[in-house]
Amino acid sequence: MKRSVLTRYRVMAYVTAVMLLVLCACMVFKYGFDKGEGLTLVVSQVHGVLYIIYLIFAFDLGSKAKWPFGKLLWVLVSGTIPTAAFFVERKVAREVEPLITDGSPVTAKA
Repeated sequence: MKRSVLTRYRVMAYVTAVMLLVLCACMVFKYGFDKGEGLTLVVSQVHGVLYIIYLIFAFDLGSKAKWPFGKLLWVLVSGTIPTAAFFVERKVAREVEPLITDGSPVTAKA
């Protein structure tokens, strides 16, 4: 598997997770303080589009890494749970790193 498959998954995992946290903050302001209804709408739509891209990249990574369905489902759903994508991304990166075959050296991380 090429490193780019993992890299684009990792980027989208972080972007999706950050946007989900921003969306949660917007929703607190919208429903708790009656402020920012328009901003919440925009952020929710942006998060939705980014989540679809995340799903595509995560599915691509999972199919190339030959994950079982349960693991793939967990990775896909982690983009909907605030902060979960940060932890899942780190675990996935550690597991997939040995499968990288593009000729670049693999460095062990502590």
